[in-house]
Amino acid sequence: MQQITEEHLFDRDTRLVSAGVGVYAAQLTDRWNTASGNPNGGYLMAVGVRALQQHSEFGDPLVASAFFLRPGAPGTARIEVETARQGRRTSTSEARMHQDGKEILRVVATFADLDQSNGRTLSLAPMPDLPAPDELVDPLADVALPGITVADRVEYRVTQPPGWLRGEPSGDPSMTFWMRFADGREPDLVSLPFLADAAYPAVMELGELPSATIELTIHLRNRPAPGWLACQISTRHLTGGFHEEDCDIWDSQGTLIAQSRQLALLQ
Repeated sequence: MQQITEEHLFDRDTRLVSAGVGVYAAQLTDRWNTASGNPNGGYLMAVGVRALQQHSEFGDPLVASAFFLRPGAPGTARIEVETARQGRRTSTSEARMHQDGKEILRVVATFADLDQSNGRTLSLAPMPDLPAPDELVDPLADVALPGITVADRVEYRVTQPPGWLRGEPSGDPSMTFWMRFADGREPDLVSLPFLADAAYPAVMELGELPSATIELTIHLRNRPAPGWLACQISTRHLTGGFHEEDCDIWDSQGTLIAQSRQLALLQ
């Protein structure tokens, strides 16, 4: 498995300290804040998945679902982990994250050893046909986003800046782009819940403000190769202010590594 470089901000800001059997302490930071002024939900989920990984006998998260109960805030968080089932090929556990005595996040995840996954492999959805990242533009190169610190943590490359950024939403809530950590950290399975939630919501191309995630589920299909990640995000249904957002991610070798779906509420 990929070795973690502790000097990267993601590793520093998702670091856990054991606080007892099945209990961990995390120090959430303001380096991952969204427009709401609170830490990004994918960042919180990644902290929860890391706690579950440390508790599991298997090292590879296979699927994780997070329910966002309350906004998180920079500061200490307590995470309680409980094993639901330890099997021969997979294990399933639940993590409950608390701040100030209130539960803010609940994550359920199943872990496996992907080295033992030797069944049939077939992919019927090709990777997006994107030019190389160095041929594309950085949509945030000349944009100031005060307080949205999560935008400093990730680099993007797109064929053209999104319409909402120019004050002209396109009406098409979908996008394809390249993405990577801005400080050079390579992607791994634990970071993918964050990266799947790190882009602006596709519904902003409908002229909507950013939305709040209620639930996010991610399937981890393969360990990512180093380098840029190709992403495809779309929303197809908006009902009573609730919408889904689907995200598929491929690594630099063209391998599908993650699929996520979240339910969110327009703010």
